[in-house]
Amino acid sequence: MHREGDVVVVAFDGEVDVYTAPTVRDAISKVLAAGHHNIVADLRDVGFLDSTGLGVLVGRLKAVRLLEGQMRVVITNPHVLRNFKITGLDNIFAIDTDVDSSVAAISA
Repeated sequence: MHREGDVVVVAFDGEVDVYTAPTVRDAISKVLAAGHHNIVADLRDVGFLDSTGLGVLVGRLKAVRLLEGQMRVVITNPHVLRNFKITGLDNIFAIDTDVDSSVAAISA
């Protein structure tokens, strides 16, 4: 986790599934609790994302929006991106392929 201006980048790796999704939820919740409302969820190193992981991300997106913040996700794995597209979440989340683009979009 690191800050770039008023944006906090939280990187995840491996699998985000029923077993690890609480870690994702907790990491983003801690950022929000610390008063940071602009978040980039860096999923570049995530190789697998199931419906539980998607649900956690949706829940955190709602929390960010309630605080009038922004949240973007960075995805490079086509299988992870496919899950967003199949569920229609690619229309809900702002998705980028690199962290710099996400940070720039939030900071604009």
